[in-house]
Amino acid sequence: MDQSMYRKCLVILSIMGMIGTSCAAYAGSPWRRASATFYGDETARETMGGACGYGNLWDSGYGAATSALSTVLFNDGYSCGQCFQIRCVSSPNCYYGSPATVVTATNICPPNWGQNSNNGGWCNPPRAHFDLTKPAFMKIANWKAGIIPVSYRRVACRRSGGIKFKFEGNGYWLLVYVMNVGGAGDIKSMAVKGSRTNWIDMSHNWGASYQAFSSLYGQSLSFRLTSYTTRQTIYAWNAAPASWSAGKTYNSYANFS
Repeated sequence: MDQSMYRKCLVILSIMGMIGTSCAAYAGSPWRRASATFYGDETARETMGGACGYGNLWDSGYGAATSALSTVLFNDGYSCGQCFQIRCVSSPNCYYGSPATVVTATNICPPNWGQNSNNGGWCNPPRAHFDLTKPAFMKIANWKAGIIPVSYRRVACRRSGGIKFKFEGNGYWLLVYVMNVGGAGDIKSMAVKGSRTNWIDMSHNWGASYQAFSSLYGQSLSFRLTSYTTRQTIYAWNAAPASWSAGKTYNSYANFS
């Protein structure tokens, strides 16, 4: 490669890093077997919130196409934001043609140790189980079935716009909920950089939240994010202005593909 072409490649890579793009798109995973139930009614009111910390799922962009995951699938919250394609199989309650639906992981389905894993304790380890919203369940099977066998696979999350950061905390503790993540949909690690600081590693709090014990008020904030699944890293530069405050959500231009 001649020097001119080499310099052009460096410029392109530098620009990609500045805007926070990711080079390789997430390709998903093979099909696996699991089971599925639903909770709540057709309005999905009971499914708002959840262990991932996304709050009102309509406001955060996930809507009713969501699911709670059994302990094994939830993976201590590192599966928050992942997208799953699910289809009903091997049941008379499956809709004709076994149509598939795509849901985002937003909650945990906790174990029920008082019930047998094959009779009510559907979310007990080591079962892979999806507790869908009723609207999502009704896209693949008759809701009167209660529980159905399914095939599922991870798929790329198709998101509109950049990653969103919801801030909580105070002057010495910043808690950030990470939403609208594209690509594999998940986060392995994060770091924050104030306009007057170096990069500060953030620790995983729970679900889709990360925290930093630092005084960052009065500084514009940038974030470095690494995907749990792909290990790709992107940068969300100046995602929040110096006037940021707890309780607000800030949109970036960066996202995984």
